[in-house]
Amino acid sequence: MSAALTEMGPYLALILVGFLPNEVWRVLGFVLVRGLDEDSQVVVWVRAVATATLAAVLAQLILSSQGALAAIPVWVRIGASCAGLLAFMIARRSVFVGVLAGEAVLVAGGAIWAP
Repeated sequence: MSAALTEMGPYLALILVGFLPNEVWRVLGFVLVRGLDEDSQVVVWVRAVATATLAAVLAQLILSSQGALAAIPVWVRIGASCAGLLAFMIARRSVFVGVLAGEAVLVAGGAIWAP
């Protein structure tokens, strides 16, 4: 029993420290916004801030990568993001298709042009 618990330790820590604190805020947010109008100024502002934050994180990942992603040329990373966006638009705003296409271009470009 002790060996099984030792092996499960990192997973339990991930659930307790990573998942549960995040899930509490998600549920609280869901409960608080149930009555809000989607076109209200507060919701529009929050959506704009969230979109800008996501765009900044993606730009940082693409332009100043670290680790294995840094070995892939920047133009391949930019091309992969453009391919993902194009696939997203063509597939009627399917996030799954956009991510899949962008990842496929990134992996193929990394296999061809990375040292």
